[in-house]
Amino acid sequence: MLDLLITHASLPDGRSDISIAVQDGRISAVSAGLQAPAHERLDAGGLLVSPPFVDAHFHLDSALTYGQPRVNESGTLLEGIALWGELKPRLRHESIVQRALQYCDWAVARGLLAIRSHVDCSHPDLLPVHALLEVRQRVAPYLDLQLVAFPQDGVLRTPGGLDNLQRALALGVDVVGGIPHFERTSAQGSESIRLLCGLAAAQGKRVDMHCDESDDPQSRHVETLAFETRRLGLHGRVTGSHLCSMHSMDNYYASQLIPLMAEAQLGVVANPLVNITLQGRHDSYPKRRGMTRVPELMAAGLTVAFGHDCVLDPWYGGGSGDMLEAAHMGLHIAQMTSQSAMRQCFDAITTHPARLLGLQDYGLAPGCHADLVLLHARTPAEAIRLRAARLAVYRRGKKIAGSPAPVAALNLPGRPGQVDFLAR
Repeated sequence: MLDLLITHASLPDGRSDISIAVQDGRISAVSAGLQAPAHERLDAGGLLVSPPFVDAHFHLDSALTYGQPRVNESGTLLEGIALWGELKPRLRHESIVQRALQYCDWAVARGLLAIRSHVDCSHPDLLPVHALLEVRQRVAPYLDLQLVAFPQDGVLRTPGGLDNLQRALALGVDVVGGIPHFERTSAQGSESIRLLCGLAAAQGKRVDMHCDESDDPQSRHVETLAFETRRLGLHGRVTGSHLCSMHSMDNYYASQLIPLMAEAQLGVVANPLVNITLQGRHDSYPKRRGMTRVPELMAAGLTVAFGHDCVLDPWYGGGSGDMLEAAHMGLHIAQMTSQSAMRQCFDAITTHPARLLGLQDYGLAPGCHADLVLLHARTPAEAIRLRAARLAVYRRGKKIAGSPAPVAALNLPGRPGQVDFLAR
């Protein structure tokens, strides 16, 4: 007897009236019309069943600290960094753990079951690192938390910065991070990339660097990141996050850069909610959007994901842990409004970030973990449009969250212009 059988499901790839069978925490079959005895049955009624959402770029150590010690009045990246510097001496292990656990509860309720969180390792006491290592252990039954050793103040700019980062890795942090554009000179930024990629190669680690989070078109550290990735054979294991300067680069240079990134199989994370908030602050009008060239990078074959980045912290006073909100904003900023492009935006919060994190057995195929989300929508585009309610969230075949269906207008397949009002 099956543990769970979901019937009449629509899938993100366009298949409909599909049954999903679950046994021992894994998907055992995905096919049309499957019927079998099961301890639990769920009739999806034509609604969308998706693998869980994945956030490839977040900061759990600073989440939910908004207003401490004060609010970012300028709304700039640099004031946010300065505010975080003022807050760090006041941080306590217990408060970081409590806030992170609260956010993880929010995430699970929204079907977000995997997060890559950067954790500040600039200070010798590694307080945020110790706190988030505890959180990673505590949330493991219901959420995959991957940690990045992030030298927020610059690995070379900070006395002892490289040693602090290496100690964080020795404690069990998963990924090597960096912030080359915040080093004191462009040359030091390039040197930091060389050192950190070499460290990752020696230890068999993945790399995820805050890179070129700037409106300056001359901030070109992603070029060095692609070069070091190829030199060290790290293809497919390195991610450049933000890459905001690509928004401001001239098209000729970008046309040379993107193929280099593709050769290195560089991963990319754009953070639509925060990129459009922090960037362009020095512009009058027209104002730059600041998000990297998502459709062009996807067209070149790169794996591009959307991250949430921040929620209620010194950089961003909004957010709720809803990856559909990030996809909704990304769709608008990048003008990705065709049906295929909207599907790509859904992939950017599911399968694409899962690939960047190297998640094993993720997806909707036999043998994958039975981590599933039933959405109050029939298609990926509709899920983004409605920021659809998560009706049921399953982890390893066990329901861990859910909510009643709200009243919402859903497009009926095959009936353009018609709507169906589904009530609870």
